Formats: sequence, C-alpha cells, structure tokens
Amino acid sequence: MSAAPDPTTEHNARVADAPSGNWVYRVLPRALWPHAQLARWDRPIGWQLLMWPCFWSAALAANVASSPTNVDTVWSPALTLWHLFLFMTGAIAMRGAGCTWNDLVDHKIDAKVARTRSRPLPSRRISREAASAFLIVQALVGLVVLLQFNWFSILLGIASLSIVVIYPFAKRFTDWPQFFLGLAFSWGALMGWAAVFGELAWPPVLLYAGAIAWTIGYDTIYAHQDKEDDALVGVRSTARLFGENTKPWLVAFYGIFAALAAASFVLTSVAWPAYAGLAVAVILLIWQIRVIDIDDADQCLKLFKANSRVGLIVFAGLIAALLV
Repeated sequence: MSAAPDPTTEHNARVADAPSGNWVYRVLPRALWPHAQLARWDRPIGWQLLMWPCFWSAALAANVASSPTNVDTVWSPALTLWHLFLFMTGAIAMRGAGCTWNDLVDHKIDAKVARTRSRPLPSRRISREAASAFLIVQALVGLVVLLQFNWFSILLGIASLSIVVIYPFAKRFTDWPQFFLGLAFSWGALMGWAAVFGELAWPPVLLYAGAIAWTIGYDTIYAHQDKEDDALVGVRSTARLFGENTKPWLVAFYGIFAALAAASFVLTSVAWPAYAGLAVAVILLIWQIRVIDIDDADQCLKLFKANSRVGLIVFAGLIAALLV
C-alpha cells in the first residue's frame, strides 16, 4: 500500500482538477484549504450552475408580477434583487454542503479515481469528523437563507433535501445519476417563482423539467472525463451508458430544454428579449454538440464549464424582457 501524500507540501495540499491560481490558495490560510476544497470554492462552476435556474425562475416571476395586468402580487425591483442575492448565497452554501456530503459518501471511490484521489478526504488532509462539522455549518447557512422566504418556499426548499441525500448513491444503482443531479440542481427553477407568488404554476414546472434535461446534458459531458476510471471501479453514468451515441442524446436533452423553456416563456407572455436570449443560448449548446470529442477530457471540462455562459445568457434575456 502506498503512503498517504504529505500534506505539508504545496503540491499535495492542492486538488488535481482545480485551477492552481484560484483565490482560495492566494487568500485563505493553508489550514482552511481542505474546507474550501470540500465546498469546491476553488471551482465556482458548480454553484453557478445551481444558481442559474433560481435566477431564471426569479426573473420569470418578476416579468409576470410586474405586468400591468397583475393586481394580486406586490412586486418591486428591490424585491427581485434581494431574492437574487439570497439565491446566490444559498447556491454557494448548499452546493458546498452537497459536495461535502458527496465526498463523505464517496471517499473510498474517490481514492481509486485519478481525478479525485487528491481531494481532502481520500488524501487524508481532513478528518471525517471535521468534514461532517463543516457540512453542518454550511447547511445552517443555507437554512438561514431559506428562512428569509415565505412559508411555501421554505417547505419547498426542505423537500429538496431528500434528493440531495440520495444523489451520491445514485451512481451505484442506476445508469442515470445525472437525472438525480438534475432533480437537485434544477430545484431553483421552482424556488424563484414560489418566492414571489407563494405557490407553483405550469411555467416554473416546465422550466424545472427543462433545466433537468439541460443538467443531464452538461453533466454527461462532464462524466466523460472519468469514464475509464468509472468502469474500473463500477461507477455508472450516462457517459458510460451513451458512449459513442452521446451526441444524439445531447441533441435530445438540449432540445427538450429549449422546448420547455420556450413553453414556459409562452405561458407567461414574456417580451421578445427572453426568446432572443434563449436562442443565443441554444446556439451555444449546438456548438457544444458540434465540437465535442468525448475522448478529450480537457475539452469535456471546458465544454461543461461553458454552460455557465448558457445560464447567464438565458437570465440576461429575461432581465431584458423585464426592462422592455
């Protein structure tokens, strides 16, 4: 058995698949690096992808609530800005808590995968007790954020925890763990609307379903980085399931996302900039499908990260529609 890495060296204190110049390594003291790595603060793409469905839903709800025909809901730009701040804070906290939980569950598997064996738990740079305590702290931050919303939103947010708990185990019993990730990561598409109206309707439900399809697509791309190691340790994924047929599947899932997002826009009668933003986002998704090489791990990571721009563009379109 090989010896554990020496955590005192600069190289061994970092994570292999995180950018070395990240602010975590420039600002935080070395003692906090393992905590930051557990929460993936050195890889912001995760909380960004969790945040965008929240932002879409909040902006869609703002378009409806600000309509001259709306007489039942009190709305102001300040309310939307406050909600966006809460959703960003909550996304950072809950993504960190989810990743910490995932690492606690998967630390033995992570030790067998080249990309993940340098993470804090498999490399023994943090104890399970310390990681568990950090998980509780992050969850409490998420709870404080959640309590700022109405009671319907609070209950809706609590309901998502069951999916978060199940997700790390999904790769053990199904070829579709990306679907479970989509259920969790897209929940904000319901939350943004509920925060304004205190109830759900077809537009956020369609947006939620579309965001699930989007998540399955981009996380399939991400999973192609690990498919060889996953096969060795018995971890299942849509990347392994789709294999050489990944491109047609991406066409299907990204197409479902575009269709359902457009349907939610139609039902809410948003202005034309929302459709323009969605159209530009779809062009970026088509580009991903066109250029992807599923055997190029570095490119797969870059294309995965490009989905944050997709989320931003859809959100920008909805904000522009609100201004119109």
